Amino acid sequence: MLTIGSILVVEDETSIQNVVRTYLQNVGFQVVCVDNGPDALARAREMRPDLVVLDLNLPGMDGIEVAARLRQESDVYILMLTARSEESDRVAGLRIGADDYLTKPFSPRELVARVEAILRRRRPDRLGPVSYDFPHVRIHPDSHEVRAGDEVIDLTSTEFNVLLELAQHAGRVLTREQLIDRVWGVNFFGNDRVVDVYVGQVRRKLEKATGQTLIQTVRGVGYKFVDEAS
Repeated sequence: MLTIGSILVVEDETSIQNVVRTYLQNVGFQVVCVDNGPDALARAREMRPDLVVLDLNLPGMDGIEVAARLRQESDVYILMLTARSEESDRVAGLRIGADDYLTKPFSPRELVARVEAILRRRRPDRLGPVSYDFPHVRIHPDSHEVRAGDEVIDLTSTEFNVLLELAQHAGRVLTREQLIDRVWGVNFFGNDRVVDVYVGQVRRKLEKATGQTLIQTVRGVGYKFVDEAS
């Protein structure tokens, strides 16, 4: 069992709320439930949860908007719940900064497994260097900060982990499967499309800050980080 953490569940269906609360509490999490977007934002600011389980189909304020506002204010982990089957909805949530998604109907045990897998990404066991210094960016693992000169590049937790993994293997190609194993963990239940979404987001942010394409696509293989002096 993981160290006890706090989970904010945002779900307007009482029956799903009760099931999710019960299963998460049974493995040791502290759980708070709300049924709408405004309350979700208020409770997130108040309790600073370790993770938010967020239904996309909410009354009054769509879950996509809630996720966007959460991401503006913090790097809290977000697991989306959706009854929508279209890939565009899932991709939209991931692009805003959600860390994973689960489509209804779902197994409560799978939800618990995904929550645990997401939270395992934090506090890596191995010690690394204070920073990784490249010609155009400097990456600080301890503070989860990336700088291009004096500018701090705003990355979500998952975006940072993707960049750090690529930078730790600079010049080498990492496959999508390797990135999933190292960033999302071996218990990840999604598909490798999530890698493309996150790599694309990180690449665009780096390009905007540096004017350089620091993450290259190796067609049919994967991605590599290349930052060389001009």
